[in-house]
Amino acid sequence: MAEHPSPPAPAAPPRLGTVTWVRAVDHPELLAGPVHAALLEWAHHDPSVSDQVHVAEIDPTVSDTAAMSEQYDIPMHASVNCVLVAGKREGVERTAAAAVRASTRADVNGTIKRLLDVRKASFVPTERAVDESGMEYGGITPIGLPSGWLVLLDAAARDGWIVIGSGVRRSKIALPGDLLATLRGVQVVEDLAR
Repeated sequence: MAEHPSPPAPAAPPRLGTVTWVRAVDHPELLAGPVHAALLEWAHHDPSVSDQVHVAEIDPTVSDTAAMSEQYDIPMHASVNCVLVAGKREGVERTAAAAVRASTRADVNGTIKRLLDVRKASFVPTERAVDESGMEYGGITPIGLPSGWLVLLDAAARDGWIVIGSGVRRSKIALPGDLLATLRGVQVVEDLAR
């Protein structure tokens, strides 16, 4: 009888900070609706996602990266922020989400402007970012953004475990950076951040 290979062992929750990490697919109450739906679809196509994407509840008043890092002892370098950027070319708007380490800044008027092929790129206003993403400000994440949006991930954010938004301010997601790079629609870009 032929032996079947055993499934990969589940990835242990990361040892990041003082929060308790649990499997995100099991906790929709800690995720924005679009994030949970996208996570389930991603896990359907790649079953390892279920065991590698974790979520932790946090105090929403310390959701901003610097405050969260200090409160929960999570290094700034482990956090990856997602910003929404837009620009126009010949009257047509082009939008992108850029995910870069919190210890850096997205190169909006260099790399991102060139990738969007626009004359000027700027941050999407808060109210519009919230409305179009279906996520809370301060919780916007690459997982669950509307299809068709360009999602750019800084190549430097692929190393090790990273902490990203969950779509809501009351939690954060942790996952391996190289796993995020496999999410449908994500483009890994060198020098996306400065």
